[in-house]
Amino acid sequence: MLSSASAPVRASSSSRFYAAAWRWHFYAGLFVVPFLTILAVTGLVMVYFTGFQSRLGNLVHVQPQNTIQAVTAQASAVLNEFPGATLKEYIAPKTSDLAAWFVVAREGVTEAVAVDPYSAKVIRAVDKESTGFAWARKIHASLLLGDTGKRVMEVAAGLGIVMIVTGLYLFWPRNGGRWAQALVPEWRATGRRWWKSLHASIGFWISVVLFSFLLTGMSWTEVWGGKFVQPWGTFPAAKWDAVPTSDLTHASLNTAGIRDVPWGLEQTPLPASGSDVGALGVAAGEPVNLDGVAALANRLGFAGQFHINVPQDEKGVYTISADTMSGDLTNPFKDRTVHVDRYTGRVLADVAFADYSVVAKGMAIGIALHQGDIGLWSAWANILACLAIVLLCVSGIVMWWIRRPTGSGRLAAPAVPAQAPLWKTGALVMVITGLAFPLAGGVLLAVVVLDWLLISRVPALKNALS
Repeated sequence: MLSSASAPVRASSSSRFYAAAWRWHFYAGLFVVPFLTILAVTGLVMVYFTGFQSRLGNLVHVQPQNTIQAVTAQASAVLNEFPGATLKEYIAPKTSDLAAWFVVAREGVTEAVAVDPYSAKVIRAVDKESTGFAWARKIHASLLLGDTGKRVMEVAAGLGIVMIVTGLYLFWPRNGGRWAQALVPEWRATGRRWWKSLHASIGFWISVVLFSFLLTGMSWTEVWGGKFVQPWGTFPAAKWDAVPTSDLTHASLNTAGIRDVPWGLEQTPLPASGSDVGALGVAAGEPVNLDGVAALANRLGFAGQFHINVPQDEKGVYTISADTMSGDLTNPFKDRTVHVDRYTGRVLADVAFADYSVVAKGMAIGIALHQGDIGLWSAWANILACLAIVLLCVSGIVMWWIRRPTGSGRLAAPAVPAQAPLWKTGALVMVITGLAFPLAGGVLLAVVVLDWLLISRVPALKNALS
């Protein structure tokens, strides 16, 4: 890593390794802490909506009645309210006292419209790109900087894992140290020692959770997620024997502001309507429209909140789905997606959790935990985790602030002892990180090259970054 301007100090092999790990931890944290704080704060906002309200905003309550209007009648009320709009999706109410939602596109805007299912009265419309959840998600994923922001966040997540590993090594009990010192803060300590104790304890308790947050979050990143892990874990459409497929993937079913489609299906091609294949679906005599497909969904066991995506072209299909990704369920093992031919009403494909790959199953569970979708307990657990991450970042900054030399203009990075095993350990960390997380590994390599070519040769830079 970056060279130290401090005079090298001779030390034992173990202490030299400790110093090198501390230096890696310091510089990884220097980059990661601002982004980790943003992730935790925006995560709190998203958990509020996923755990206690809905992704479309605050819950819209209605007065239950004896008769529910046909889904097509509710959809007609929406289209009459918004002439020229195109219907994209129907979301059934989770409970009998909540509104149904219809997603429509009009004039370049995707809106979600709440409808009273008993009277077919339009209650509220929201721009899906402008909800509190959508804004928090965009900041969480890309800092509102598009693809550049996504890559920066991917690098931060990769370096965050380096920070976790080096942090665990630094504060692991050694030399007769007791586990109580790592697990419980020294409440009677003062100054930097108290902050260090707090930082270490929080880090120990939150390390596994933070690692899982970063890993599952990276499953959506552009490089590591989109080009490596997701293609490997995606459900293969070839399992649907003789079913024609579309040029579109399941990701096309995601509507503005929210990613609804299960991670393991996003890159899977959609089936196409217009053939004679498939299993018995919409019953004889029932129309192949929202009413018929909704009735089929009920017969297949879909209850409470589920989604029906409407065909958007001649080859399009009706897609019935319920999963934790959409906030429909609190049990990822019950994820299910069914595709129905828009002409014949036959079931072209039926994918459940059991059909996912091992990687997709792990991500379905991990992402549900990440988002706090597994009931109220997981939402509250996520809130505590996000607050702990913020406190972890704050305590790290406070420790640095206390130990920094005032008025020197230096970062006060940990000094490197003489003959430190820097290149061996550093190279190993870079190789592992580079193989696992290409963008983060590339940044680490660039920093070392920059240090060797420029920083170590310019005294002013060398002093400022030490």
